[in-house]
Amino acid sequence: MKLPFQIDLNNKVVVITGGGGVICGAFAEAVAACGAKTAILDLKKESADAVAAKINEQGGTALGVAANVLDAESLRAAKKVVNEAYGTCDMLINGAGGNNPKGTTTEEYYTPGDEAKEELISFFDLDPEGVSFVFNLNFLGTLLPTQIFASDLISKKDATILNISSMNAFTPLTKIPAYSGAKAAVSNFTQWLAVHFSKVGIRVNAIAPGFFVTNQNRALLFNAEGEYTERSKKILSQTPMDRFGEVEELIGTLLWLLCPAASSFVNGTVIPVDGGFSAYSGV
Repeated sequence: MKLPFQIDLNNKVVVITGGGGVICGAFAEAVAACGAKTAILDLKKESADAVAAKINEQGGTALGVAANVLDAESLRAAKKVVNEAYGTCDMLINGAGGNNPKGTTTEEYYTPGDEAKEELISFFDLDPEGVSFVFNLNFLGTLLPTQIFASDLISKKDATILNISSMNAFTPLTKIPAYSGAKAAVSNFTQWLAVHFSKVGIRVNAIAPGFFVTNQNRALLFNAEGEYTERSKKILSQTPMDRFGEVEELIGTLLWLLCPAASSFVNGTVIPVDGGFSAYSGV
């Protein structure tokens, strides 16, 4: 990976949840390229191992670890693995999250009678368990890893927690109320946690990516022919730069927020990286 600039993370232990995915896999590569010992946590250990293998082949230091961010015992077991391999955690990136069809409506707008149509999931048909799963995956999936790993960070030099929010936290997208609400909670929690840990030297910030193509959303953004879906066209019409972001375009913000020499007084912020999406009124 070509970094936009280099920061010194030598001897730092960086833990990344959701590290087997596209975005957080790139984050893992970036921090490893800066010298960090990188622990890649993912529900799918094979995905974490694949990212770790790539980093190790490039001369970095990385370890794939199985972890369920909704299970405290799983996270404690993961922490034990990390601590035994690398020592205590210095920086935590909470990247695990996602959506679920059971927390999603079929249509953007409600029309009377939608709930009677078997082929549609209307607002009135949303599955409470599905909504809970999405909310828990994103919010509790940020809170629980922080509870488990933050004990390592207390009063450490340059300790940092970085959460992953979303454009949905600023302005909710249609169809996905559970995901939008959960990411709004992540942004609020980032601010709360920054204040709560301010006396023990832990900075807490978040990145709010705009629209990037990942394994989770690819089928929503492109049809079988590889062309933009109508949803994609609507997103791009509201993105002044008129394109999706490249994952590498998140790396500069990541490194800036992790680097105390560059951002030591930045605390409790949620930084959009969105091609102007959050700045555009549509007019």
